[in-house]
Amino acid sequence: MVNSLVTVLVDADNLTGSRLQSLAEALDVVPPSDRRVVVVGSEEALERASWPDDAVLIEASGWQAADVVLAGEYAHATGPLVIASGDGDFGLLAQRHIGPVLVISGAPSAAYKKPGITRIDPVHEGTAPIRAWLASVLVI
Repeated sequence: MVNSLVTVLVDADNLTGSRLQSLAEALDVVPPSDRRVVVVGSEEALERASWPDDAVLIEASGWQAADVVLAGEYAHATGPLVIASGDGDFGLLAQRHIGPVLVISGAPSAAYKKPGITRIDPVHEGTAPIRAWLASVLVI
């Protein structure tokens, strides 16, 4: 059981396949009933990883299309938030989120440098830090 639902928002067009797959694999730490995973991007980007069966995959392409969809999927909850994006489009959302935030990115924006925001690049750090962060937000 988690403090609250873990929300995972993925802008698949902005991340490499290896980063996406690392995140997809690490999600097994959180039971499907305790997470909401939304992955948005082009058809090609959505296919870069093997997402859990409970993930909501939304095809959207074009400039800022995924951002608009993901912003609409964000619930103003206090639970843990995972943002997977290669740019800083969600920096303000991360800064204003009340609960803990994890950013998955190869080159996270300076907008993600705030206490309470953890930044991980799974290409260089592997999946262990993602799993550890997710486990840390679980209630034992």
